[in-house]
Amino acid sequence: MMKLGRTLITGASGAIGGAAAKKLADAGKSLFLHYNKGEKAAFRLAEELAETHPDQTFSCVRADLSRASGPEELLARLDGPVSGVVYNCGKSQVGLFQEVAPETVTEFIQLQLISPFRLIQELIRPMIHEKKGSIVFVSSIWGLTGASMEVLYSMVKGGQNTFVKALAKELAPSGITVNAVAPGAVDTPMMADFNEEDIDLVKEEIPMGRFGRPDEIAALIAYLMSPDSAYISGQIISVNGAWYC
Repeated sequence: MMKLGRTLITGASGAIGGAAAKKLADAGKSLFLHYNKGEKAAFRLAEELAETHPDQTFSCVRADLSRASGPEELLARLDGPVSGVVYNCGKSQVGLFQEVAPETVTEFIQLQLISPFRLIQELIRPMIHEKKGSIVFVSSIWGLTGASMEVLYSMVKGGQNTFVKALAKELAPSGITVNAVAPGAVDTPMMADFNEEDIDLVKEEIPMGRFGRPDEIAALIAYLMSPDSAYISGQIISVNGAWYC
């Protein structure tokens, strides 16, 4: 019988992905750490985790999931079965709807919808066999409410949220949970797209008066990947400081 193995975290070289890796490693999980451009950050993270958790395994795997060939490349580089998936890929796209280039639309749909669809199609096979597994998407508050000037980003994140709800129903009989974390404004490099004045205006709108921290998002991801959340599935949980509730 095939035994389940490591948890795959896509975008592990980023702020939220890296924070999630640390939380999941602390929970005893071995990990596949996916990256695309952040090679140094991914390998540095793997070395750090290996030092603090010597009995666990941490492997870095590269693939460009914004390309049609990306999912197959990533699957080919996984040298063992996967027990869980944290799909944490994406970047914002700020600008007028009518000025979004067709190639940008294609890239976003591939990265946020087609690639996770294809990856999870393959990765759930051993999970179904074992009647065990967890999948968590890092979505966005804009996938719930929509955002002016971020229509494309809102669209693909909304698609992820519906994917989560539908897949959760299909996989529930197999004991596999599927959920999404939908962060509000989080202090990550993605905020570099905004100037200081815009950032201050957003903070004023948030009842808690600050951005979230990557480790706060990671804490919820780790919980949703744990046995304690075995009866939670099909949920989109927004972590936003009471910004939208």
